[in-house]
Amino acid sequence: MRILDIREKTVSIASPIANAYIDFSKMTCSVVAVITDQVRDGKPVVGYGFNSNGRYGQGALMRERFLPRLLEAKPDTLIDEAGANLDPFAIWRTMMTNEKPGGHGERSVAVGTIDMAVWDAVAKIAGQPLYRLLADRYRGGVHDDKVWVYAAGGYYYPGKDYAQLQAEMRSYVERGYRVVKMKIGGASLDEDLRRIDAVLEVVGEGSRLAVDANGRFDLDTAIAYAKALKPYGLYWYEEAGDPLDYALQAALAEHYPGAMATGENLFSHQDARNLLRHGGMRPDRDFLQFDCALSYGLVEYMRTLEVLAENGWSSRRVVPHGGHQMSLNIAAGLHLGGNESYPDVFQPFGGFADGIAVQDGYVGLPDVPGVGFEAKSKLYAVMRTLSDGA
Repeated sequence: MRILDIREKTVSIASPIANAYIDFSKMTCSVVAVITDQVRDGKPVVGYGFNSNGRYGQGALMRERFLPRLLEAKPDTLIDEAGANLDPFAIWRTMMTNEKPGGHGERSVAVGTIDMAVWDAVAKIAGQPLYRLLADRYRGGVHDDKVWVYAAGGYYYPGKDYAQLQAEMRSYVERGYRVVKMKIGGASLDEDLRRIDAVLEVVGEGSRLAVDANGRFDLDTAIAYAKALKPYGLYWYEEAGDPLDYALQAALAEHYPGAMATGENLFSHQDARNLLRHGGMRPDRDFLQFDCALSYGLVEYMRTLEVLAENGWSSRRVVPHGGHQMSLNIAAGLHLGGNESYPDVFQPFGGFADGIAVQDGYVGLPDVPGVGFEAKSKLYAVMRTLSDGA
């Protein structure tokens, strides 16, 4: 058993939308294929992966360091003790050879993207959906049949008025979502409050709306928003300040009694631990949004879940950023609290399997081996161009 080749392609997910910090006019992502010598149903087993939106494609970094390490390694060092499958942990260690600790930036995205493809291949070789494989290995065989999801949107868009914002949110409700999320911080506080009021006319009570500032605010602005948002009773107030400003997050908790969420821009279990130690996060109400595709992959994500447990946090307080099928499988297999969803933006990478509708805020998973990319036809059409001829 061996990895024959690993291929990367950088693709555009550009759009004119913007959040409070960046626009997506030049946004890219990496798509990866891990081609193995295994055959299932007459076809080579190929694992696929991609990185979440908001971080650019990492092809150059992969080709410079991580892919050569894997392709130059002795094949028997990358498989499990039984010789029956690839070993994601051994593969991860090989990728991280000669990497200094700290500096959890772009390399965490490169490794996380490859790691996703490895786990897709591992589950395909085992003939199981990934969520079942994870439940069997790490949760006593117990998995969730469906996962709570919320619809992320409400971006700033040139010429987008209140009526268009309302139409967008109404479409999410009509597609089965019970909670929606919108951006704040890209306009004045007064304007954002008017936008929130417009959305609430569609979704009803504040508990069905989350807001996301994408790290835009200093402490004074974060507190000003907190005071204005408090009466709404929102589902959560997300990433008010810089993700590494734990003192800001801790101070904000003194002014906002409602639920807060953060973590999508923390890329290691060490950063997660520091957030819990110093960020004032409250395990009875707040949410953590670590994204495996941006944070060294599932191998590292399991270390992060261990840190949470050691600090008295339930895995059900984790709702990953990214809106992708990998996090959906992790949520179902490792008992997380839910998953983000992008019904319309970042296509074809956003959204889940074809033909599985969101029902009352929950979505099921396809019964196919691997992560399930093959059950999302437009995404698979992009992915399989990497494995043509394999």
